[in-house]
Amino acid sequence: MTIKHNLRKLVNKFGLDIIRINQSPQLTMLGLSNLNIHTIIDCGANKGQFAKLSSDLFPSAKLFCFEPIEEAFEELNLWAKTQNKRVHCFKLALGDEEGEIEMHQHDEHSQSSSILTTTSHAHQIYPQTKKQSIHTVRLSTLDNVLSSYLSEMSQNILLKLDVQGYEDRVLAGGVGILKKASACILEVSNDSLYVGQADFYQLTSFLYEMNYIYAGNLDQIYGPDGRVIFFDALYIKKDARR
Repeated sequence: MTIKHNLRKLVNKFGLDIIRINQSPQLTMLGLSNLNIHTIIDCGANKGQFAKLSSDLFPSAKLFCFEPIEEAFEELNLWAKTQNKRVHCFKLALGDEEGEIEMHQHDEHSQSSSILTTTSHAHQIYPQTKKQSIHTVRLSTLDNVLSSYLSEMSQNILLKLDVQGYEDRVLAGGVGILKKASACILEVSNDSLYVGQADFYQLTSFLYEMNYIYAGNLDQIYGPDGRVIFFDALYIKKDARR
């Protein structure tokens, strides 16, 4: 056995692993850093966690961020105002139609808020999702909102969706954007956390028809028994890396 193998085995005993820093998904985003991304569309931006990370990785990219929850949007928008007008923020929810819709806001964990109702299983494993309030929010589609911006978008678009089980509806309302994009990141739940949530097969099948291939997981969250509860899946346009 090599020294590297023995060291990794020792670290594994403490529930940790060793990875080369230049291969870390947090730095390379599974190779996205090589795609020369010029536009980032962040659906379910919350307070700007992903927007801030991706803006550091792609400092010349323009960002279009969507967040329907008032408090989270205010923090997101404050940060956007410091970014020299390269970040555009939209206070609305996204789906496959226009109108208004009820949003289940999780008062103790806004990141998990959703248009969909949480399941009893979600409440059991994530008690912070129990306390909720209902708010009516504006609903639109990606294609409708961004139609006036398309001319200034390059083909190198990264689309990120973290909309708590509503990903299939947002994709259906963003077919025009998907045709122009190079990559897509989706949060996918293996456990049943939301009533009517989209699953991995549905999302992958839809994106396959749009000429995307599954390229791995950027991150995944585990349950106490070791199973994967949800993960961030990366999809790349088939010709994007040629």
